[in-house]
Amino acid sequence: MDKEQIQAALLKAKDISEKRNFKQSFDLIINLKGLDLKKQEHQVDAFVTLPHPRGKKAKVCALVGPELEQQAQSVCDSVILADNFAKYKDKREIRKIANSFDFFIAQSNIMPKVATAFGRIFGPRAKMPNPKSGCIVPPNANLRALYEKLQRTVRITARTAPLIQCAIGVEDMDINKATENAIFVYNSLLQGLPNESHNIKGVYVKLTMGKPVKIGEKIEVAKETK
Repeated sequence: MDKEQIQAALLKAKDISEKRNFKQSFDLIINLKGLDLKKQEHQVDAFVTLPHPRGKKAKVCALVGPELEQQAQSVCDSVILADNFAKYKDKREIRKIANSFDFFIAQSNIMPKVATAFGRIFGPRAKMPNPKSGCIVPPNANLRALYEKLQRTVRITARTAPLIQCAIGVEDMDINKATENAIFVYNSLLQGLPNESHNIKGVYVKLTMGKPVKIGEKIEVAKETK
């Protein structure tokens, strides 16, 4: 993707979006083609660590034993200790937990307990601690380094529909950083596609509540950044 075309599309997306009373995210949307998503090798499910933070804090909950309790309390946004897992029997409460956090870190030696207590709710929501994101950790893990990495991590998936959508920044961030994040996601995706760019149908950017702008189309008006 051409850097100038991405910048122009981001600025256009910002220009045509109404001002909201919250900070909107820039989303990157990639339409795919030529894939049979019934085949596992054609499905996309990967975690990408961006070169720049997205500008919106990722909330992280730690599911740990005594070995990591103190460190998790000082680093993560919330901690659930293995000794307390049995208290979580109400499905509504577990759904609320699943919806409240972007990532869950789990201590590796208690993963069977995590699966038993939370798997039925977390699994369908793609919230189970995932080794691809580094979120299943040994009892001596450095949680601060992982927490900081997760602030720049996005998940890109296409398992049932030929579409990727993920946040690459927020509307008030440096446009160059948002552009570099977009390029990084795009290049990371290409590596996992069987025919690389030939599996890309079109690439768009948009703000959360705004209309999509196709990258590469002629753009007549866009606001300048300060």
